[in-house]
Amino acid sequence: RYRYVTGVQTCALPIWLSFSAKYTDFPEKDNPHKVSVRMIYDHDHGQALVISLKKGEGLKKHITPVDVMFYILEGTGMVEIGDEVKEVSKDTVIESPARIPHRLFNETSAEFRFLVLKMPKPVNTTKVV
Repeated sequence: RYRYVTGVQTCALPIWLSFSAKYTDFPEKDNPHKVSVRMIYDHDHGQALVISLKKGEGLKKHITPVDVMFYILEGTGMVEIGDEVKEVSKDTVIESPARIPHRLFNETSAEFRFLVLKMPKPVNTTKVV
């Protein structure tokens, strides 16, 4: 029911790139999950965040008002969307539909880090369930 894609190819950044920074240059954002969340892009069209989970940490189950795409950057973790739970690892893309409860958690890796893309930018807030 949900798409998981591994081995995603990356592409070069366009020449017109006017700003670049490491994700660690962005401040950690306070959040109800009490984990490392860094907003690396916040625009009218969408948002991008990098979330890092240490071993034993996880997101609380929550519902987003827009579709969300996760791209696993580092480590191995678990994703739960609706009633499905699956192990995911580096270079996996996960599509999570709007208004479906979901969470990601780290049971075994030293660090489980992933990119979160929300398009379009949510107008309503995310709700912890």
